[in-house]
This record gives sequence, C-alpha cells and structure tokens, in this order.
Amino acid sequence: MNDQYREFKGRLRKLDEILADRGQGNADFAQALSKVRRAERHGDRTRAPSAELIGLLERAESLARSLAS
Repeated sequence: MNDQYREFKGRLRKLDEILADRGQGNADFAQALSKVRRAERHGDRTRAPSAELIGLLERAESLARSLAS
C-alpha cells in the first residue's frame, strides 16, 4: 500500500467512526460513505487513489462536517 492510499484509508476510518458515533440517522451521509467503501474495494492500493475516489471521500467528509454543526 502506498502512502497516499494509507492517508486515504485513515480518512475513511475517521468517517467510519463518525458514522458509528452520530451518523446513523443521516441517510445521505451513510449512503455517501457506502459509495466510498464500494469504490475503494475495487481500487488499486499500489497507486494513488483516483480522482473519483477522492471526490467521493470529499463528499462524505463534507456531509460529516454538516453533522458536526
């Protein structure tokens, strides 16, 4: 696994924690996180995450920030 992918996985784990803590009632956030997970399963861990994966992750992070406010 390369370093960029490791960082991506770390960000994904943080979102998983947010979902477990307070995101169960937010269907949009749960769906966005599910899309990231599905796309990540098919990603190549030896390369940097694709623009599509980063976009999906950023969308989920945006929804997570809206949960915090």
